[in-house]
Amino acid sequence: MVSTYTEAVNWIHGRLKLGVKPGLKRMEWMLERLGHPERRVKAVHVAGTNGKGSTVCFLRHILQEAGYSVGTFTSPYVEQFNERISVNGVPISDEEIVQLVQVVKPLADELEQTELGAPTEFEVITAMMFYYFGKMNVQDIVIIEAGLGGRLDSTNVIYPLLSVITNVSYDHMNILGETIEKIAFEKAGIIKSGVPVITGIEQEEALYVIQEKAAQQKAKTYVLGNDFVASDIVSFEHGEQFSVQTMFANYPDLTISMLGAHQIKNAALAVMAADYLRVYYSLIIEEEALRNGLAKAQWLGRFETLSNKPTMIIDGAHNEAGVESLVETVKTHYPDRDVHLLVAALADKPLDKMIPQLARIAKTITFTSFDFPRAATAKQLEELCEHPRKACCDDWKQWLTDAKNSQNDRDLFLITGSLYFISDVRKFLKN
Repeated sequence: MVSTYTEAVNWIHGRLKLGVKPGLKRMEWMLERLGHPERRVKAVHVAGTNGKGSTVCFLRHILQEAGYSVGTFTSPYVEQFNERISVNGVPISDEEIVQLVQVVKPLADELEQTELGAPTEFEVITAMMFYYFGKMNVQDIVIIEAGLGGRLDSTNVIYPLLSVITNVSYDHMNILGETIEKIAFEKAGIIKSGVPVITGIEQEEALYVIQEKAAQQKAKTYVLGNDFVASDIVSFEHGEQFSVQTMFANYPDLTISMLGAHQIKNAALAVMAADYLRVYYSLIIEEEALRNGLAKAQWLGRFETLSNKPTMIIDGAHNEAGVESLVETVKTHYPDRDVHLLVAALADKPLDKMIPQLARIAKTITFTSFDFPRAATAKQLEELCEHPRKACCDDWKQWLTDAKNSQNDRDLFLITGSLYFISDVRKFLKN
């Protein structure tokens, strides 16, 4: 029997070798054995290609400021594994992880002997989360981030108060499909009968898929730019200012410290979600709580400044849309700086689309790799780049150490690519 935290986490991570197995049958089997804890969870379900974590973060801070106790389920983690299951932004304890594994592991072992086969790492963590919030520590509300897609994602066993679909772009195409419509179809799978859906999707073809699914499920849709709008946008050095108009209220001159036009959209989704919960579920959310929640929201590893002298920023832009947002944010907030990029990415990402975009803002661009099963080599990345000042580097820690010694105020050191890599870099720089 698992008795220590290290054993518990090793057992969970040991399931990574099972890969991704879309489908809900194994989840349903485990949750039935656990007494259906998911039925006791008051949830907001968040899916989308990018912006899920930030949207969860904004909404969590708003609800917390309003006095509610809020559970969150997010992935991947940046500082420590436990943060995937958190209460009011505080990761659950090592002891609770051990307790949860002691509950779920016997079920996983039993399930492995059936025709359904062994549950994956993500399925095990999702079952732990539902048991925690359904039986061990029931919260006022739990915001649940879908893992991959939506329709066949392990989290898609809930009947939430509200569904949020942030956006749709190209990622995980080997699993979700090669077209925007197919990817949108997978995201639309979280829409439940009669449960309203709030979305920031902009492409017409993707939005059509979402609205068609919502109509079939008799679920009201609220579309950013149509049913609620963000306007009066002003970027300043350490944040963004904007107004949000929903059909229920007007919120002028809101501010966030997360940089980028994409973060304004994510914040607007959170405002609309909070407004819906206020109006239709009688949650007491004063305007002051909404303002303060947005202003306080921080999300690790997303255009996060780790040093000001010299300027060092990390950003987990791990797909085409993420890189696009990163490039625009750099152009808006640091138009006159010499950008030195350090890039490490996973081999199964659309690297041929991502790297040329990054090269456009770089004075120098250095490629490296890191200890992760799906990581691309530095050479693989470099071969996709035409930049005249490109390089490969085996020792990214040395690159960072050298960068830290820069005395030039124009230098901006930007580390990006895989969120798993960003997590390693953050730990190294923080220590």
